[in-house]
Amino acid sequence: MKCSIGRILPRIPGPPNQVWPQGVRSAPATERGSTQLRRFHPGGRDLPQPHARDQINIVVAGQAESVIEHADRATARLPSEPHYMLFVAARVPHRFQGNSPDLMTRGAFHSRVGGLAARSARARRTPQ
Repeated sequence: MKCSIGRILPRIPGPPNQVWPQGVRSAPATERGSTQLRRFHPGGRDLPQPHARDQINIVVAGQAESVIEHADRATARLPSEPHYMLFVAARVPHRFQGNSPDLMTRGAFHSRVGGLAARSARARRTPQ
């Protein structure tokens, strides 16, 4: 599977909606099975929206602080710059904060809805 980032960038920002009144700040690159690749360019402000699937973000330009709000431990605040990779489990609130204007990431959403943790919990409950 191959896709051109140059084809995706003109689609950001997309049409406004309730979450993104200034226009949607990401666009899909490609999708196959339970994996979707997206390009994200928050344009200075990221609006936190937990996702139904696990997510991997790779910072390709700019800088920010990644804020991940874990329910069972302290909120993680991680410096993020090019070549950093972040994993966020499904349904965990997260956002980029203090973004440089050129912040851009590539995101991969993977697994069935509910993420790997939900699948692991179902597996533990299912008798063998």
